[in-house]
Amino acid sequence: MTDIAKEIAKKSNSSFYYAFNLLPPEKRDAMNTVYAFCRQTDDIVDLGSEAKDLKYERLRKWRIELEKSLDGYSGYQILNKLASTIQKFNIPLEPFFELLVGMEMDLQKNRYLTFEDLQLYCYRVASTVGLMCIEIFGYKHASTRDFAVNLGIALQLTNILRDVKKDAENGRIYLPQEDLQKFGYNEKDLLSNTYNENFQNMMKFEVQRAKEYFDKATASLNLEDKKAMFAARAMQHIYYRMLNKIVDADYDVYHNRIRISTFKKIGISLGVWTKYKLVY
Repeated sequence: MTDIAKEIAKKSNSSFYYAFNLLPPEKRDAMNTVYAFCRQTDDIVDLGSEAKDLKYERLRKWRIELEKSLDGYSGYQILNKLASTIQKFNIPLEPFFELLVGMEMDLQKNRYLTFEDLQLYCYRVASTVGLMCIEIFGYKHASTRDFAVNLGIALQLTNILRDVKKDAENGRIYLPQEDLQKFGYNEKDLLSNTYNENFQNMMKFEVQRAKEYFDKATASLNLEDKKAMFAARAMQHIYYRMLNKIVDADYDVYHNRIRISTFKKIGISLGVWTKYKLVY
């Protein structure tokens, strides 16, 4: 039987796949399953040109099928495998349903007035994934949950900064409206890809905010849990490198493709894995 979860994770060519590919087989399989669930949930909202009410309906049915899988059986193979993974690693259910609420937010709103609003969105679509993953990695200290929450916010903020242009083309502006106003930059400027000093200053501010969440994540991780979290730390290094690429491009995400090559992702993941294996 084809391993759907592995195929979805591999096909994505994401940082996630390379960071977690060095895990022991059982944990790697569990991570692929969690990723496949998150990927397919996200695709309900992001892919296709369906009307919004149809996407709501698909998301509603997906939630029902998730509940069915947890109660015994769903018609979706990936959800049944996810239910087995949740049981095997004793993963709390709340993050899975919070993720679904986060996906609904993408259907409900395409602007965020304050950073507090955006932070909640980042928690729901990214920190929840981290909270799922740390149960698979295993940890001893409760502060590791803070690590997962802060790292999730940092990763999502990095995605938002990288994808400013693409998101705007799709009618979404994640940068808080209060920040646009603060730096004298408006939606018309953003939608027309206006690269000027105001945009640079705003992006510098946003990059620094993301870096602060990376720092909070690092500060939350107890030394005893570092070895178990090597895959998450690899993700942290890959995305921090991406933030620095934005800085190196003088914050011009409109005219520069900000990406980390597959070779670099593999190299960073191997480097972190080797360091943690030898040092901790």
